[in-house]
Order: sequence, then structure tokens, then C-alpha cells
Amino acid sequence: MTKRTTAIKARQNLGQLLEESYYRGDEFVIERAGKPMAALIPIQEYERWQAQREKDFAALEQVREQAAQYTPEEVQRDVAEAVRKVRKRHAPGRS
Repeated sequence: MTKRTTAIKARQNLGQLLEESYYRGDEFVIERAGKPMAALIPIQEYERWQAQREKDFAALEQVREQAAQYTPEEVQRDVAEAVRKVRKRHAPGRS
């Protein structure tokens, strides 16, 4: 559950917010002058996010390494060919 609180209330009740976040899984958006400035999330959620982020960047790096063997011209040619095939397959009058 996401709750909203002001920076002043967050400062005054930090211990309570930490307990609600850790034990109940509550999330808090902390605002200053009505503008969202930060979020407090359970550590378990943060750790899951961090692990997923590392996996995503590893996958991106793997794609980058594989793509390094192709020139921009080769990629552009292959994309144009794929677009042409899809357009031909979905042209009006074809089922």
C-alpha cells in the first residue's frame, strides 16, 4: 500500500514509517510543498529491484557485445528488410 506524507511528518515519525514499511510492506511517497521528493520502500522490495536491475544490465551488455559485430549499415539493411516483409505480409488484400 502506498501512502503519502509530508517531509515534516516523515521526519517526526521516521521510526513508525520504517516499521510500517518493513513489517507491513507499506510504501511512502514523501512530499515537500506538495511535490513528491522521495520514496520509502521495504528493504525486501529494494533488494528485489536491485537484483532485477543487475540482471537487466547484464542482458543489455550481452546484447551490446553481440551487436558489436555488425555495422550500423548492416543493422539498417536488416531492419529495412524485416519491415518490408511485414508490410508485404499485411498488405491490403492479403489474408
